[in-house]
Amino acid sequence: MELAIVIAVVVIALAFDYTNGFHDAANAIATSVSTRALTPKVALVLAAVMNFVGALLGQEVAHTVSDVIDTSGFDVRHGLVIVMAGLLGAIVWNLVTWYFGLPSSSSHALIGGLVGAALVAGATVGWTTIIDKVLIPMVVSPFVGFVAAFLVMLAIMWIFKRANPHKVHRGFRLLQTVSAAALALGHGLQDAQKTMGVIFLALVTSGHASTGDDLPLWVVVAAAGAISLGTYSGGWRIMRTLGRRIIHLDPPRGFSAEIVGAGVLYTTAFAFHAPISTTHTITSAIMGAGATKRFSAVRWGVAKTIVMAWVLTFPMAGLAAAICYCAVHYPLTWLVG
Repeated sequence: MELAIVIAVVVIALAFDYTNGFHDAANAIATSVSTRALTPKVALVLAAVMNFVGALLGQEVAHTVSDVIDTSGFDVRHGLVIVMAGLLGAIVWNLVTWYFGLPSSSSHALIGGLVGAALVAGATVGWTTIIDKVLIPMVVSPFVGFVAAFLVMLAIMWIFKRANPHKVHRGFRLLQTVSAAALALGHGLQDAQKTMGVIFLALVTSGHASTGDDLPLWVVVAAAGAISLGTYSGGWRIMRTLGRRIIHLDPPRGFSAEIVGAGVLYTTAFAFHAPISTTHTITSAIMGAGATKRFSAVRWGVAKTIVMAWVLTFPMAGLAAAICYCAVHYPLTWLVG
């Protein structure tokens, strides 16, 4: 019975990884597509490949995610149900926000789901890890993304103030191929590792791995493949929000947003091992780069709606996970005894 639940958790984790890919595909390619630096099909292929490569570059974020909750006080079956419910809650919130075209955070949906399931089950929550590695970066990374993109774009405007605008735009369209690839690499580095961390948590819970072990190769490759396939499936609803509804970007501003977003993702992954939100980072960077036109050029009403989705993600994914836990645990207990 335990093995069947382990397999189910792995399958659900990969399903979440797939939804993460199509939900967050827009993060890496929306700006490049909206500025016509890349065609949608080329952008999706590029993002899918770089997501896969990025997922192979580290395991630090995965281990951070696996420390979010502790199920050691429960029997194997019950511990696995808690992990499963966390994943289901995250998937539910991903689908809701995808349907409404809101670029919410799959990362915070996952962690919120795990916490919600753990709380309703009475499991231990690693609050120190959540505060240091999730909540503080959740607040800081969008601020850094906004300010850095604003400053980078100001520097570009100053450097090229006497240049021919047509040539500048053409040059930055070419550079956006590099910046979009860099951002997609960072997305794979961050988001695929979160799914690896949950699968590893399930393996530790079931006794198939120990806390200090490296992640098995099959876990890394499976998570990388799932997010890559999800990315290739696209995410057109969210892409429209990021690429056009916040502000209509030109190539220099698109490049600024992407290169800053990639830099923040790499720094937090390698230096702080923090599972930050790719969505929050690139969205705030788009706002920062766009605000250099004039602050009124940013559609702050749309931005306000997005920020509300950010705030709601953690508790709503947790609530969905709590409901999923009750829906799975009690019938299973009644059937198995």
